[in-house]
Amino acid sequence: MSLDDLNREQKRQLRKMGALDEEGRATRAPRQQKKNQERVGVLQYLREVREEMRKVAWPKRPEVTRYSIVVVITVVFLTALVGGFDYLFGQLSEWFYRAS
Repeated sequence: MSLDDLNREQKRQLRKMGALDEEGRATRAPRQQKKNQERVGVLQYLREVREEMRKVAWPKRPEVTRYSIVVVITVVFLTALVGGFDYLFGQLSEWFYRAS
């Protein structure tokens, strides 16, 4: 896509973002420099993790129990469904190859 394919509004937006200069030529955006962040020690890291974990909204026991039951029922149902289809297609393929 060339600059000739762009309409005035698109060129105006590109100029506003700094991708075009005043004459309408494409400009290359400067590379962003990586910030030199110093590493923290293990104890500082663990303190920060503990602080963040305190901010988490942990579910109450009844909620966890309810969700666990829903997951177990769903897994059992889907396992039975896939197993039933596997058995059905196995019987169908046995019948098909026995009939030949």
